[in-house]
Amino acid sequence: MAATVGRQRLRRPACWVLMAVLLADLLALTDTLAVMSVDLGSESMKVAIVKPGVPMEIVLNKESRRKTPVTVTLKENERFFGDSAASMAIKTPKATLRYFQHLLGKQENNPHVTLYKTRFPEHELVFDPQRQTVRFQISPQLQFSPEEVLGMVLNYSRSLAEDFAEQPIKDAVITVPAFFNQAERRAVLQAARMAGLKVLQLINDNTATALSYGVFRRKDINSTAQNIMFYDMGSGSTVCTIVTYQTVKTKEAGMQPQLQIRGVGFDRTLGGLEMELRLREHLAGLFNEQRKGQGAKDVRENPRAMAKLLREANRLKTVLSANADHMAQIEGLMDDVDFKAKVTRVEFEELCADLFERVPGPVQQALQSAEMNLDEIEQVILVGGATRVPKVQEVLLKAVGKEELGKNINADEAAAMGAVYQAAALSKAFKVKPFVVRDAVIYPILVEFTREVEEDPGIRSLKHNKRILFSRMGPYPQRKVITFNRYSHDFNFHINYGDLGFLGPEDLRVFGSQNLTTVNLKGVGESFKKYPNYESKGIKAHFNLDESGVLSLDRVESVFETLVEDSPEEESTLTKLGNTISSLFGGGTAADSKENGTDTVQEEEESPAEGSKDEPVEQTELKEETEAPVENTSSPPPAEPKGDAAPEGEKAATKENKEQSEAQKPSEKGEAGAEGVPPTPEEEKKQKPARKQKMVEEIGVELVVLDLPDLPEDELARSAQKLQDLTLRDLEKQEREKAANSLEAFIFETQDKLYQSEYQEVSTEEQREEISGKLSAASTWLEDEGFGATTVMLKEKLAELRKLCQGLFFRVEERRKWPERLSALDNLLNHSSMFLKGARLIPEMDQIFTEVEMTTLEKIINETWTWKNTTVAEQAKLPATEKPVLLSKDIEAKMMALDREVQYLLNKAKFTKPRPRPKDKNGTRAEPPRNASDQEEKVIPPSGQTDDAKPLSEPEKETQSEAADTEPLELGGPGAGALFSLNDQCNLQD
Repeated sequence: MAATVGRQRLRRPACWVLMAVLLADLLALTDTLAVMSVDLGSESMKVAIVKPGVPMEIVLNKESRRKTPVTVTLKENERFFGDSAASMAIKTPKATLRYFQHLLGKQENNPHVTLYKTRFPEHELVFDPQRQTVRFQISPQLQFSPEEVLGMVLNYSRSLAEDFAEQPIKDAVITVPAFFNQAERRAVLQAARMAGLKVLQLINDNTATALSYGVFRRKDINSTAQNIMFYDMGSGSTVCTIVTYQTVKTKEAGMQPQLQIRGVGFDRTLGGLEMELRLREHLAGLFNEQRKGQGAKDVRENPRAMAKLLREANRLKTVLSANADHMAQIEGLMDDVDFKAKVTRVEFEELCADLFERVPGPVQQALQSAEMNLDEIEQVILVGGATRVPKVQEVLLKAVGKEELGKNINADEAAAMGAVYQAAALSKAFKVKPFVVRDAVIYPILVEFTREVEEDPGIRSLKHNKRILFSRMGPYPQRKVITFNRYSHDFNFHINYGDLGFLGPEDLRVFGSQNLTTVNLKGVGESFKKYPNYESKGIKAHFNLDESGVLSLDRVESVFETLVEDSPEEESTLTKLGNTISSLFGGGTAADSKENGTDTVQEEEESPAEGSKDEPVEQTELKEETEAPVENTSSPPPAEPKGDAAPEGEKAATKENKEQSEAQKPSEKGEAGAEGVPPTPEEEKKQKPARKQKMVEEIGVELVVLDLPDLPEDELARSAQKLQDLTLRDLEKQEREKAANSLEAFIFETQDKLYQSEYQEVSTEEQREEISGKLSAASTWLEDEGFGATTVMLKEKLAELRKLCQGLFFRVEERRKWPERLSALDNLLNHSSMFLKGARLIPEMDQIFTEVEMTTLEKIINETWTWKNTTVAEQAKLPATEKPVLLSKDIEAKMMALDREVQYLLNKAKFTKPRPRPKDKNGTRAEPPRNASDQEEKVIPPSGQTDDAKPLSEPEKETQSEAADTEPLELGGPGAGALFSLNDQCNLQD
């Protein structure tokens, strides 16, 4: 018993620890109950959320629209986002930034930077010498990088999602174009870090669209592969994607649907924006012709006029998609001159003729990368706003050779819905139906290195080697390991893009640097000196292409192996202790042993436990030279045989275990024999097989980024702090505006109330004049000095006015509440009196209430009647301008006290058990006597005679004694039927 108690005492701290861990997990989970997705387009963005009770919903912005312009207006003391910023583009075009995503991850000499300057000459781009990029200069004091501007937009999108979800949100999935390279993807991740967002994944917008299409058509997907082509022409670019849908067998969930990206083609500059720019240029030429000969300036030199023309071109493109012609008109385009011109669809198509010729290009690229033909494509589905242009659909339909184009998907919101589904799948707070997503690598990545080789005796030369890490259209996320076998000293290798021959010359210039990173390894020679008697298994570099398509070098290790013999002491102490500790934490892993510097895995190749089994990754190992021997020539091999030692050791160990088990059987029965004699320690040591021991040494890594340097951590922290300060400034401004609006509204509302009859009845002329004077003074102060007043001053002024008007408002509010409160009190008193009367009529044998309980209820009823009559009489004597003595809170307190006493008696009647009936001499139960009311019903009293046995005198009310006497003993305990029937009739509410 003592041992049991001791064990229980030991378990209690463990239980508390477990409860604390579970509570911490629950608290951490409550912070991430809602997740969001941001479909970040060139012109507009769509935000979607998932939270408990709200599955996959598009967020409405402050204007109740489902999409928000990706536009930011930056001034000295304020910022505007979305539709507000878009409207500010006409007034302040220099401070309004649009289409800045085209500058992400690009250096100053990139053709896209030059193109941006040509399209939007009103923006001043300055050179950033630290990263060789550009920055927006709004003023000499205001400069922002494209990443910082994107961080502002992401922070604004999170505020929209939080307002819609009514809870904080940190986790997000962000869509990016499929053609984004490593530098561009890292730039988006840095912008998200500045905004304080935790990015669960950067998902390609074409993949998100394909996922949305598959999720809502899950039942149509089967084991037969279906090839669907998505043609997405947005505002800034065009992407064509070939997706294969089919069900596959998974280890965790059995047969599940899967989408696989088979082919991708794109055009970075083909989109609706280029069409609008062509229209803007056409309209500018028409306006200049109308003013020709008047000595007017060129409209192209006026940024405001060009911003108006671009907005009109956007509207015109939309209207011409459904009409053959339309009249473009702008009031006061420049110098108070109105512009009006007719534009036909034919003219528009002639302006964009070369753009329409580029429409089939992405289709051909996608087919080539997928190694498919059009006959294998079952359907072509349109995505993106620019696909609504009739000429685009006409050219595309001719290029794909189909009968019709699919329009059975929401062209604007499909990517946002697919991304938010992925966000819910990645979040720990939700469980969704599995949908396997196999994205594809657009740009191949390889490793290049140089080493010395001896071609002829005494002649050494350098040999350049290339090894492909991630091939084009290969799936990701994926992990890979490359092994360098012929290095025993420090060396370096390069990570570059592979063959980009599928890109044209212009695309290659826009792509930027094809060299990613130079990796310098330090500590290789020291690792060989540390293990001189071990056999080298090479230098292993572990690469990871994660879910966002971002490449990283996880670690570099120097691996050594040797054959060792187990000692009995080590087996009995260290090994058992290690096994015990491992069992406490659920078993050890290969990663744990590698962290400790040793590895007992007997396989010569790298352990497949690099990645989790739950992750859809591939684990491969690439050798530096396939024809080269495995062992390193700089390290001599051990004397034991390499290939057969381990299998023989395993067989010997198995045989020895069998012999030992057979030897133990007779010894357990008490039989003596030669087999039962245990071997000597020397013989056991000789019989122990040799095993392979792996030693892993971490190698120092120095990375030199070649494509585009990331922001240093201190610079990233400063940018994040700058954005946070701007957000706080915006919040303070909103708070001040709210306080000013509240003060102004209070002044106007109170001045109006002073002329209402119900306020004049409870106030004197002097009181109204005093209040009116204070309100007029506050209104004058607000107009004269309110613009410079702080939030605290505005709130103090409002509190002062409310205190002045508090008495007036209180008297009016009390008079409004009196009729309802007094009526409720009267009803409660009447019902309580009726309940008490019914309780007193219960026979003594069946009585469930004590005399004290009924007397207490009667006392409360009488006291409440007395208080009510007295207080109402006192209030009638007071003038209306004085503070009332009849208060609604006192009425509510009296009602609560009376209702509490009645409810106590009702609950007692409900749960009281019936009393047992006494038995007569014959063994049968005696009939219960008739109650007093039944006996009285048989007696007809003389006319004019009244019942004097009333328990209590009460105010005039309708007599309901007959209802109280109806079926008094039917339910529950004795007399409960009458009580419950009374309770049903009397609604005792506050």
